[in-house]
Amino acid sequence: MEPIIELNKVTKVFKNKTAVNEISFSIHKGEIVAILGPNGAGKTTTMNMMLGLLEPSEGNIQLFKKQPKDKFVKEKIGAMLQEVSVIDALKVKEVIHLFRSYYRNPLSFEELVNFTGFSQNECQKRANKLSGGQKRRLGFAIAMAGDPDVLFFDEPTVGLDVTSRKVFWNTVKDLKQGGKTIIFTTHYLQEADDIAERVILFHEGKIVGDGTPLDIKSKLTKQAVTFSADSTIHYDQLASLPFVTDIYEKDGRLYVLTEQPDDVLKAIFAKEIPVRNIGVERGRLEDAFEQVMEKKGGCII
Repeated sequence: MEPIIELNKVTKVFKNKTAVNEISFSIHKGEIVAILGPNGAGKTTTMNMMLGLLEPSEGNIQLFKKQPKDKFVKEKIGAMLQEVSVIDALKVKEVIHLFRSYYRNPLSFEELVNFTGFSQNECQKRANKLSGGQKRRLGFAIAMAGDPDVLFFDEPTVGLDVTSRKVFWNTVKDLKQGGKTIIFTTHYLQEADDIAERVILFHEGKIVGDGTPLDIKSKLTKQAVTFSADSTIHYDQLASLPFVTDIYEKDGRLYVLTEQPDDVLKAIFAKEIPVRNIGVERGRLEDAFEQVMEKKGGCII
């Protein structure tokens, strides 16, 4: 399958600061991709270049084998950016109708209202009277207006309550099932872990990781054999087991860090160490993210 988005050695320099440094990647139809990294890592700059809002200083970007500013591309993409700017005096329904008018084959007004969950009363509200969460939902409606093939979401769930966030991501999963391609940034790393099929990890303008959330976590985080134990177990007894790299206690449970949990469990049983309520936990994407930051950009691709 050919990629629908391609970046080849893309660099973006603002004055004397390099925001994005020779990055290359491609995205295929139907992927859900999370672009992650700390503030200033180059995530939003990269997304804005893919949208044609910024020109790369060097390198090449193509969507559907065309340049981002091409009219064909504009009709195939939708974007939900961090700030939604519309005419304050317009009502929600008027904003939606306005953006529908920009496309030849837009989604119906009813479909957009269903996607975003606006009530009849909310559709009558003026834009300047909307709450932060309502503005995010309006931004979603604007992004979906043209029934795009590719959707870009920049911090889409900021300002949404827990229920609205859940509804939003369930909708994203439905869109993926319908063949849409979704690229998003988020500071809620658990969202990326739960939703993304692929994570592209940025640090200081470079890509330092690219793979499934499981790939990223397995390269950066150790697993833990965890269990309840009584006071007769000594740390030295556990530390002497093969493949154990660290031990700590949390909330009444012992955590034995290792890259070989099966071998550690075999050793525990062979030595008849009295443990109970055994579990094996893999590190979280948040743990992997923190490790990259501590390594200051050490590449893990």
